[in-house]
Amino acid sequence: MSLEDLRTQIDDIDRQIIERLNQRVLLASEIGKIKTEIGADTYVPVREEEVFRKLEMIQPEGHLGSRAIRSIYREIISASIALEKPLVIGYLGPEATFTQQAALKNFGSSVDYNPCNSIADVFHQVEKGEADYGVVPVENSTEGAVFHSLDMLAETDLKITAQVYLPIEHCLLSLHPPEAIREVHSKDQALGQCRRWLRSNLPTAILQDCSSTAHAVEIAQKKVGSAAIASSLAGEIYDVPVLFRGIQDQAENITRFLVIARKSGPIGNGAVPQRTSIVFSLKDKIGALQSALELFSNRGVNLCKIESRPSRLKPWDYFFFIDCIGHFEDELISESFSELKDICSVAKWLGSYPDVR
Repeated sequence: MSLEDLRTQIDDIDRQIIERLNQRVLLASEIGKIKTEIGADTYVPVREEEVFRKLEMIQPEGHLGSRAIRSIYREIISASIALEKPLVIGYLGPEATFTQQAALKNFGSSVDYNPCNSIADVFHQVEKGEADYGVVPVENSTEGAVFHSLDMLAETDLKITAQVYLPIEHCLLSLHPPEAIREVHSKDQALGQCRRWLRSNLPTAILQDCSSTAHAVEIAQKKVGSAAIASSLAGEIYDVPVLFRGIQDQAENITRFLVIARKSGPIGNGAVPQRTSIVFSLKDKIGALQSALELFSNRGVNLCKIESRPSRLKPWDYFFFIDCIGHFEDELISESFSELKDICSVAKWLGSYPDVR
């Protein structure tokens, strides 16, 4: 078979794909009309994950891998959502932050994005309805929790509706050679993730915390003797060259992001594992924390994460953030939470969402 014959076959297949995609989008649009009539959400993370898993099961082995399938259909679903209803996604900006990359990974390129100056601004935009959803970092595999996000989850009534895991490769970007660098700017988490590299390679440089990795690149573009830790994408957008790649201390460096909304998502059909987040504050009594955790463990509920944080309500009072496997509406979790409220000064459900990576 000649090259032209093969290309002709590809052209025919492409026409069929476009025809079928348009049929799919029209069906999705009809679903969107029904959702509008009944007041249902356009973006349903658990349904999307169900679709992704079905596609992974039906695609032939040895051809497109799971990652490729998810990437392709992420954009197809994104285009369908945009036709159903214009969505605005707030994220920690400016453009080219890792948070924006996580938002794009989760929502695709067909929705509208609104960069925010701080994590608190992302929460405020969603609260006020200026954004339908927000994306914020919550923890890193090297540096641990992002406390600003935890504080805002405790203080607001917003719910977690999805999570996104993003591998993080940090780069050193600067307009100057390494020997001329006097300051290194970045988000506090990024500086912490590159601590050993900075100590070994730029021991005399002053480390400067700023609002985001992309903002750090903006500073490095303008300030003499400065560098930034950020993604290579940020360097391309702001025209600051990469001096060193992969400077994070741990090769497998992953940040977990949360998608926040004014309400949590539905429970789904049970095919997708769910994760539930809860925050509580204890009364001052011996064994209070043990008693709280035993409400879950005694019922066989799997607690997969616990984090403490000063509540800022009074000195030496702490919020405890826990994640457990299952949906809030699951009988064992709802019973545990009901009893938790009886023994805690504060107990709040933060959301249930697909437990996927």
